[in-house]
Amino acid sequence: MQPSGYARSNPARLDATFAALADPTRRAILARLAAGEASVTELAAPFDISQPAISKHLKVLERAGLISRGREAQRRPRKLEPRPLAEATDWIERYRRIWEANFARLDAVLHELKSKEKKRVDALLEDVKPKPKQRRSK
Repeated sequence: MQPSGYARSNPARLDATFAALADPTRRAILARLAAGEASVTELAAPFDISQPAISKHLKVLERAGLISRGREAQRRPRKLEPRPLAEATDWIERYRRIWEANFARLDAVLHELKSKEKKRVDALLEDVKPKPKQRRSK
């Protein structure tokens, strides 16, 4: 059974997006493409891996719909496709709101417990506090 709201996004695409994002090289490629489109050679430049390895990473990103391939004469620049990232962000955001609400309730309970504990300790201290001695009149 899927959580409420999960069906709004395409589960297969969401799975592909998270699988693609699991690799640091692919995340770095996406970060580079956020600055603008780039060729395979430009994308491969900062990495110490082969061109075929970069091509495999690009295929994973393309299958996930995270990037697309353009055509400019002989050049095939890649560009970032924001929709799958937006869907993943929306999915994560739903759970972030749930956790924030849970943490807010926990904070309220902890605040209440601390308040009760402080009152209890203050009452105990009041009980053991030395009473001022009364002076006898002559």
